Amino acid sequence: MISIQTNIDSLLAQQNLNVNNQFQSNTIQQLTSGYRINSSADDAAGLSVANSYRNQIAELNQGVLNANQGVSQLQIIDGGLSNISQMLDRLQTLATESASQTFTGNRATLNNEYQGLLTEIDRQANNVGLGDQNAANATDLQVFIGGGQSSDANSSVAVNLSNQSASSTGLGLAGTSVLTTAAVRVGTVAASAIQAGNTDTYTVNTAAGSHLITIAGQTGDTVQGQVNELNAQLNVLGVSASLDQSGILQFQSSDAFSVSAIANNQNTSGVGDLVDIAADAQDNLGLNNMQYTSATAGDVLTINVGSNKTAAIAIAGATTQDMATQINQALQAAGISGVSAVVDATTGTTIDLQGPSDFTNTFVSGGGALGAAPTTAVAGGDPNAAINAITQAVQSLGTVQGIVGAGENTLNYAINLAQSQITSFSAAQSQIRDANVAAEAANLTKAQVLQQASIAAMAQANQEPQAVLALLKQ
Repeated sequence: MISIQTNIDSLLAQQNLNVNNQFQSNTIQQLTSGYRINSSADDAAGLSVANSYRNQIAELNQGVLNANQGVSQLQIIDGGLSNISQMLDRLQTLATESASQTFTGNRATLNNEYQGLLTEIDRQANNVGLGDQNAANATDLQVFIGGGQSSDANSSVAVNLSNQSASSTGLGLAGTSVLTTAAVRVGTVAASAIQAGNTDTYTVNTAAGSHLITIAGQTGDTVQGQVNELNAQLNVLGVSASLDQSGILQFQSSDAFSVSAIANNQNTSGVGDLVDIAADAQDNLGLNNMQYTSATAGDVLTINVGSNKTAAIAIAGATTQDMATQINQALQAAGISGVSAVVDATTGTTIDLQGPSDFTNTFVSGGGALGAAPTTAVAGGDPNAAINAITQAVQSLGTVQGIVGAGENTLNYAINLAQSQITSFSAAQSQIRDANVAAEAANLTKAQVLQQASIAAMAQANQEPQAVLALLKQ
C-alpha cells in the first residue's frame, strides 16, 4: 500500500539508525575508557563478580603493606636482640675472668662493668618492646594480610611473643655478679618502687669513710630503675646493689663495707619502698670478719696477715669513724691490703675488721674488746653462678630470636602469596571488566559503516511518498 501519512520504511530506517548510533557510542566508550563494562547495564552479573575481585585486590594491597610493616618491626626487634647477644658475650668474658683464681685485679671494677651491661640490656630490651617497663611487643602479634575466605579464616599471620622477655630479669641474670663474695640482703620483703615524693636513705660505710645515699621517688619510676639509680652512686664505692631471686634488695662487694637502709618514715604501709619500714643493717659477710667492740682510746690493736705483715695500732681517735680511719691508715702504712676497718652499720659504735685474707688480732685493752676469731668468709662462687646464668640466658635469648626470625620468614612468605593472589585476581578481573581493544576497533569500523548506510537508506525512504505525485498528475 502506498501511503502519505505513514512512511514505514523511514520509521524502520530511523529505528536502525538509533541502534547503530548506540552501538557506535558504546564502542567508542569502551575504546576510550578501556573497559568493557562501564555501567551496570553493560553486564550486571559480570560487574558484581569484577567488583568482588577488585575488593580483594584492595584488601591484599593493604595486607602487603601491613606485612612489610610487620617485617620492619621484627627487624628492629631482631637488631636489638643481636646487640643484647653481643653483650652476653662480654658478660661471659667478665665472669670467666673473675672466676679464675689467678686473677689479681680488682673484681669490683669487673663487676661495675658487669652491672652496667645488665642495665644496658634492660634499656635496650625496653627500647625494642621486650623489656619489663615496655612490653609492647611481648604479645601475640597478629598481622592481617587478607586473601582468606573471611576476615577470621587464614587471613592473618601470628608471631607469638607472649611471655618473651629480653631483659636481665627475663633472661635470668638479675642479681648475678662477678664478685667472689656472697651478697647480703637488706630487708625481708620484695622491694617496691619508692613512691613519688618519698625518699629512701642508705648509709654505706667503707674503708674510705661513711657515705649517705638518698634515692627520691619520681612519678613513673620502677623498682629496677631506682636500683639502677642507687648503683650509679654505689659504683664509686666499689659496692653494687641488685635484687635477689625473691626481689629483695641486696648489696655486694669484694671489699669491706657495711650498709644500713632506712625506709621513709612517712610511709607506714610498707609498700612503696625498696626496703622494709623498719631500719635494717648488714655487714659484708662474704669476707673474713671480726668485730672490735667498744673501741676505746688507749687500746693497742695488732693485726697480722700471713707471717710477715703486722700492724700495731695505738687507738687514739675521738669517734668510732676516726678510729676506723686511724686503723686503715696504719694498715696501709704497714702494706696490708687484705684487711680493712669499717664502722658497723648495726650499732654505729663497733668497728668491723673485714678482708678477703686470713688474719689474726691481738690487743692490749684500754677498755675495748675483740669479738671471736675472724669468721670464715661465706663461700661466694658468684662468677661461676654468673657463668651458668649467662649460658642459660644465651639459650633463652636464642628462643626469642628464633621466634622473631621465624616470624620474619613467615611474613615474607605471606607477602609472596599475597602478591601472587593480587596478580591472579587482577587477571580475573581484567577478563571480565577490560575491553577487547582489537575487537572494539573492528566494531567501531562496523558501526561507522552501518551508521552511514542507515543515513543513506533513510534518505531514500524519505523520498518514497513523492511517488504519489506521479499518480496525481494523471
